[in-house]
Amino acid sequence: MSQQKICLVGAGIEGLEGFGAKALEVIGAAELLVGRQRHLDRFPEFAGEKVVLGELPALLSLLQKTDRCAVVLASGDPNFFGVGRFLLRNLPKERVEIFANVTSMQYAFARIKEPWDDAIFLSVHGRGMSSSIDKIVAAEKACILTDRINSPAAIARELLDRGADGYEAWVCEDLGLPTEKFTRSDVRGLLTLQHSDLNLLILIRTWEPQLAHYPLIGIEDEQFATIKKLITKQEVRAVTLAKLQLQNDLVLWDIGAGSGSVCIEASNLIPGGKLFAIEKNPQCVAYLRDNLKKFCAYNVKLIEAEAPEGLEGLPDPDRVFIGGAGGSLEEIIAEVDRRLKAGGMIVINAVTLDTLGRSVELLEYHGYQVEVVCINVARTRPLTEYKLFEAHNPIYVISAWKQAGQ
Repeated sequence: MSQQKICLVGAGIEGLEGFGAKALEVIGAAELLVGRQRHLDRFPEFAGEKVVLGELPALLSLLQKTDRCAVVLASGDPNFFGVGRFLLRNLPKERVEIFANVTSMQYAFARIKEPWDDAIFLSVHGRGMSSSIDKIVAAEKACILTDRINSPAAIARELLDRGADGYEAWVCEDLGLPTEKFTRSDVRGLLTLQHSDLNLLILIRTWEPQLAHYPLIGIEDEQFATIKKLITKQEVRAVTLAKLQLQNDLVLWDIGAGSGSVCIEASNLIPGGKLFAIEKNPQCVAYLRDNLKKFCAYNVKLIEAEAPEGLEGLPDPDRVFIGGAGGSLEEIIAEVDRRLKAGGMIVINAVTLDTLGRSVELLEYHGYQVEVVCINVARTRPLTEYKLFEAHNPIYVISAWKQAGQ
C-alpha cells in the first residue's frame, strides 16, 4: 500500500481567512479531512470524506491504514501543545507535512499588547498542575492553557499558597469567536472571576520585594528571621550547598529546615528545582514562612510536619539536607534511603560528636559512601582599636552518596 503524505494544517484563530493560500490548496486536494466539528464546518463544500477527530489512538489507526491523501485540521499551530507531537512520535516524519499557523498564545499576547518572546508557555489542560506552578513562580511571564479543573482560579489558589501574588493576570477567553473577551485582574481576583471554559491565562510579574542587594549565595545571617539564632551560619551554609552538588530541576528535601536559610539559598541556585522545607516546630514555621516570603523563594513548599511521617506524599528526592532530626535520626535516614533516587546525595550537619558518630554509623549501615568535613569558623570582632578572632562551634558536614543500583 502506498504511503500518502499526511498534511497537518493549523486552523489559526479566525475563520477561513486564517488559512494561507497553500494550506487551502492542500485542503482542496485532500480526499480525507479530519478535525473537530467546528473546523470541519468551515469547509461545507469539501468533496471528500469528513471524519470528526476523537481519541488520538483512533486517529493514528485511521492514518496508518488509509491510502488516501489526508489532511488533519488542528487549532492554532498544531506543533505547539497540539496533535503534532503525537503524530510525529507515532508516524514516520517523512510522511508528515506541517502547515503552521498563529497560536492562541501568540494571538492573546498581541491582543493585550504585550511582548511574548520572554514568556514561558505551559499547558495544564488534562494534566497535573504542580510541576507547572513550580515553573510559573520561577518565571517573570507565563502563559498557561487551562481546563475546567485546572482553571485560572485553581492556579491562583496554588500561587497564593506559595505567597506568589505579585502578578498582573489576563484571562483570555473564546479567542477568535464573537464572544472573545480579555479580562485584566490580579491573582486574588481570579478566585471569583467568571469566564468561559475556553480560555488561557497570562501572568506577568509586576512586583516582588527588592532582592537586588541580596546575593544568590552568602546572605548575611542577620537577614533571616530565626529563633535563638538557630540558623546554619553563612560559611557553613556555603559548604553545605557545595556538598549537595545542586543541579537545576532536582528535588530537594530540607528536613528540620529551621529558618530556611539552606533551602532559600538553594532555591536561588536552582530556580527550576522543586524544594520542600519540612519543619515541625510552630515557632520556627512562623519565621520560616516569613523568610520564604521575604526572599521570594516560591519554588520552596513548606511542609508543617514531623519527619519521617511528613515525607509521605512528597516526590522522591535527588538531594536531602538534614539540619535537624528531632530525635528521629534513625527513622529519617531509613525513610530517606528508601526514597532517595540512585546517584542522590544526603548531607547532614552535626554539632555534637554523638550526632556525628550516629550519622556515619547509620549511613554506612545503609551502604553509603561517607565523607565528613569539619568546619572551624572564626570571625573577627573589634577590641578597642584592635581586632581579634572569635571562634564558633565546629560543625561537621557529613556527605553521603547513594550509588547506582543501591
